[in-house]
Amino acid sequence: MTQTTTVPEITDSHCHLDFPDFEGKLDEVIANAATAGVTRMVTICTKLKNEPTVRAIAEAHAPVFYAAGTHPMSAASEPMASLDELLALAKHPKFVGIGETGLDYHYTAESAQVQKDSLRIHIAAARDTGLPLIIHSRAADDDMTRILTEEMNNGAFSCVMHCFSSSPELARATLDLGFYLSMSGIAAFPKSQEIRDIFAAAPVDRVLVETDAPYLAPPPHRGKRNEPAYTAHTARVGAEVYGMDYADFAAQTQENFNRLFSKAAAYAVPA
Repeated sequence: MTQTTTVPEITDSHCHLDFPDFEGKLDEVIANAATAGVTRMVTICTKLKNEPTVRAIAEAHAPVFYAAGTHPMSAASEPMASLDELLALAKHPKFVGIGETGLDYHYTAESAQVQKDSLRIHIAAARDTGLPLIIHSRAADDDMTRILTEEMNNGAFSCVMHCFSSSPELARATLDLGFYLSMSGIAAFPKSQEIRDIFAAAPVDRVLVETDAPYLAPPPHRGKRNEPAYTAHTARVGAEVYGMDYADFAAQTQENFNRLFSKAAAYAVPA
């Protein structure tokens, strides 16, 4: 009698499958993901003009869901998103999150005010739709904490701090608001002990895993094109951080994803 080993299922909560790195390779990439146990992925649209392309990827591939927003580094060069526009997009059955949005003062500090205005519009959309906000935050901890706190006082919304690599203070502030932290390949880099310590101090029921593919490939693929299958490498590091068996940690991240991305969890594949 042969014993079959089931690979624990996980979800890549943030990737960019519309980027040129994956052109003509999506079938292979999604098959690789399935082999690694990555049975769902959320592909993120960073410029609303690209939403039709990203939507088409989600429509063509059963394991793929999508989100859309204006990335903070594009906030000044793209038309300002409107609340009505985001609400209309959110009606699609596979549209499961608002963003990514946020603040990036590392590369684009000169557009800080436009980024803040854009962020507040995305927050309003998350509040109105009940879909989670997907936040990119870099070198903007004080403004990010202030805006998220102010806006939460205006009405509740849910949120994930994607690819979290900021300060312990921002981690605590966002966790205190009830938000989630997402672990990317950065957390698997040998020199990222501070980030691993931040996650170790976070409740395990508030953690997601992601690739941010094609960027930030974890070891042993560091420096190469990332892809959703490699979420498994980051998740194994996450299991070590929490002192958990990999299957248990994978199951916990699935439970967390389903709680936050409830629309994706409830999605029924059309007959």
